[in-house]
Amino acid sequence: MRHPPRSGLLLVAAAVALVGTAVAPVVTASGAAPACTVEYSVTSRWDAGFQGAVNITNNQAALSGWSLTFDLTGGQKVTQGWSARWSQSGTTVTAVNESWNGSLGSGASVSAGFIASGPGSDAVPTAFKLNGTTCNVDAEPSPDPTDPGPTDPPPSSDGPPVLKVSGNKLVDESGASRRLLGVNRSGGEFACVQGNGIWDGPVDDASVKAIADWNANTVRIPLNEECWLGLSNIKPEYAGANYMGAVKDLVARVKAHGMTPMVELHWSWGQYTGNSAGCSDMHATCQKPMPNMRYTPSFWTSVANTFKDDPAVVFDLFNEPYPDRATSTAGQAWTCWRDGGTCPGINYEVAGMQDLVDAVRGTGAKNVILAGGLAYSNDVSQWLTYKPDDPTGNLAAAWHVYNFNSCSSESCWDSTLAPVAGRVPLVAGEIGENTCAHSFIDRVMAWFDARELSYLGWTWNTWNCGSGPSLISDYGGTPTSFGVGLRDHLRSVNG
Repeated sequence: MRHPPRSGLLLVAAAVALVGTAVAPVVTASGAAPACTVEYSVTSRWDAGFQGAVNITNNQAALSGWSLTFDLTGGQKVTQGWSARWSQSGTTVTAVNESWNGSLGSGASVSAGFIASGPGSDAVPTAFKLNGTTCNVDAEPSPDPTDPGPTDPPPSSDGPPVLKVSGNKLVDESGASRRLLGVNRSGGEFACVQGNGIWDGPVDDASVKAIADWNANTVRIPLNEECWLGLSNIKPEYAGANYMGAVKDLVARVKAHGMTPMVELHWSWGQYTGNSAGCSDMHATCQKPMPNMRYTPSFWTSVANTFKDDPAVVFDLFNEPYPDRATSTAGQAWTCWRDGGTCPGINYEVAGMQDLVDAVRGTGAKNVILAGGLAYSNDVSQWLTYKPDDPTGNLAAAWHVYNFNSCSSESCWDSTLAPVAGRVPLVAGEIGENTCAHSFIDRVMAWFDARELSYLGWTWNTWNCGSGPSLISDYGGTPTSFGVGLRDHLRSVNG
């Protein structure tokens, strides 16, 4: 959904939970400020690697360019990174500023992150040099703290099934078909970048149970790549390890109530001011026409590493692509969608759907992946022609529809959706209408039910349904006049 920033809608509950982090603190024998300080942290880890971050503060005269060096031992090897040009020779890692963040004034700080192979909690670097000057005088590494976990652990449950693609169906481990029927839980895409928290409203066990009480079996969770990666423009309390921990907690709660968690990239980096631009900001403050090569592959590498051992989690690669608004031909738009690179009308280097599939599968993750088409995921007319290659075969098509979209009639669905649904699983990741009623989604659900397809309502947030498709008036699950249609239908088909 192309919603506006909602910074003033509600007081936001910042449900943050710090994941296990190895940190090199700043300690000086004399008490005087060191020439430079570097805070090193491990923000996420998995069996074969980890995600790390450095926060550099310059306490000397202003720098017009910077280069940070430190050693990674114990077999740790940097494989990719962001906000710096990363390299490694032997054990020595070098991070050199990008063209846009080279200026580092006296007292100023800059953050950068990386993904590495090898154990993340061992061999924490103890020595850092900024432009050849030793930082963190007398610094010693601290031990790795224990994960505190959620403050209110969800109840135990059998949890949702592990899914895979079989022909044009999603099936569980026994081969039984599984339709994804549920809601979107918006907030994780915008609250953090607006500095208001991590979620929009509560995401505790009671609020998740309220979703399950509608007989939903799936919750789609929109994310923000800058918040996940912990970029320096995000408040630290809502970024990196804090943001990841909050997402992992919500995923756990959704699973505990037997529902499938679907994590998706909603807002991303990249300056776009062309046709239908949602904002002029280069940061992840609105929907961009396509993902970017600077951060999005790293985002999906990190997300996939976080959840690859949890194959019940579904990945939705990118909310609503619209390269068709920037390019002059459908062929150019679909080629941009699949292959990325330099796309007409888009100023930043684009990451195509193939790049993102490769990023996920490069981690060894076999989770089901969804890829939405053009026109804000409302056009899948050439999805089969440009379908990315997936070595696991676990790729499905995503589609969005509202009453104001171009493809909003049964005749369009018959001509464009049915051929796709005949070949691969088709999931309507967002359905909604701006009428504060439900006659349109009733038609959508009837068409999808007849073909045993999946759909998710937008959105489980207490916004005025007169200004957009809001399903609820409170987080106890009281439906709006729009939401009552979805609630009653889910109870009838899932009852």
